[in-house]
Order: sequence, then structure tokens, then C-alpha cells
Amino acid sequence: MTKTASAATDTAIRVTLNGEARDLPAGLSLSAMLSHLGLDPRKVAVERNLEIAPRSAYDEIAIADGDRLEIVQFVGGG
Repeated sequence: MTKTASAATDTAIRVTLNGEARDLPAGLSLSAMLSHLGLDPRKVAVERNLEIAPRSAYDEIAIADGDRLEIVQFVGGG
């Protein structure tokens, strides 16, 4: 039983996303996380641990266990 619990922790991380605890697959970049969530990176802004992440670095920034993420979606309308 301990082995199963250990395996689960090796493949998932816990982050706070828009104020709510959430499990995500380990090893995701910001870009991969947005894709995993079904979001278009061109239509969102991401804050990671109180710093705005530059869109040009979404592929290089790795999500880590314990990260605090805020995602804001841009909505068009008139």
C-alpha cells in the first residue's frame, strides 16, 4: 500500500491554482499546464509565486510542487 501512495506522489504535484488546491502531473511547463487545462496561452496571463510570468518563457518555466498560480483569462466583448 505504501508503494502505491509513493507512486502517486512521484507522478503528481500539488499547487494552488486561483486560490484552490489542485493536483497536476509532475514535470509540466507553464505552457504544458495551460494546454492540460484547455487554455490558450495567447489569451491568458499567468502569475507564479507572486511574479508575472513572461509569455515568451512559458515553455521554459517548470511548475513545481507548492507553486501558487493565478491565471487570468482575457475575454473579448462589447
